[in-house]
Amino acid sequence: MIQIRPVSDLRNKFSEIEKAVGGGEPVYLTKNGYGTMVVLSLDAYSRLTDGVEAALDEADQFAAENEKRYTHEEVFANLRRKING
Repeated sequence: MIQIRPVSDLRNKFSEIEKAVGGGEPVYLTKNGYGTMVVLSLDAYSRLTDGVEAALDEADQFAAENEKRYTHEEVFANLRRKING
């Protein structure tokens, strides 16, 4: 179940939020009725970002070993082709 809480709960009801994110679900925080942030457990955050650091390291290594540079358009065109098949 989606948990949407006012940002004041982060201060006033921290243990409840901590328990909710400990169960693996994010808690969406609002301020004045508008979404402002999401609180995640470290495990959930790690799952979301898993592989990102390795991909960035791979890109850095490729850049160091090759003089070819891609434009913004080339990068996103390649990504779109991969996504859309």
